[in-house]
Amino acid sequence: MTRPVPSDQPEPRPRRRDRHGRGMRGPIAPPQVPLSVSRAESFIDLVQDSAERLERRWPQLSGVDFTVLEVPVTGVGGGADAPSGHGLDGHPPHGPGLTDGWDGESVPLGRFIAARGDAPDRIVIYRRPVEIRTKNRDERALLVHEVVVEQVAELLGLEPESVDPRYGQE
Repeated sequence: MTRPVPSDQPEPRPRRRDRHGRGMRGPIAPPQVPLSVSRAESFIDLVQDSAERLERRWPQLSGVDFTVLEVPVTGVGGGADAPSGHGLDGHPPHGPGLTDGWDGESVPLGRFIAARGDAPDRIVIYRRPVEIRTKNRDERALLVHEVVVEQVAELLGLEPESVDPRYGQE
């Protein structure tokens, strides 16, 4: 049996620097940062979290459709005034009440639409007005929850403080 003759060249080492001497490229962002989540998806997650939190306390909310629209609609009909957004199920919103106008004096942050025909009760949260009124994600999460609580209170015919005891405290 013959043994191979060891070569004089050392075994290749892992590169510690790139060929320009600047060091290895690292990750673009830390692993805990979701790179592919858009602002709209993040907002839908906030609404969904708030709805789920309230559904644990109020089981009758399981039949309510929580929807996110970009902005309130300023008239009746389709075309430029048609709603753009997504329901929490990932499908575009549809049904009665979504294209009803508002008073035009103040921009609403959310809206409760009572059930009509086959359409369930619906709570609509308007993404852009909420985002404009907040500076960061924590403020946005608080405002989204307050708006959802207010709309659920209107649906249930209760005061917001009785829907969520922490309403207005955070």
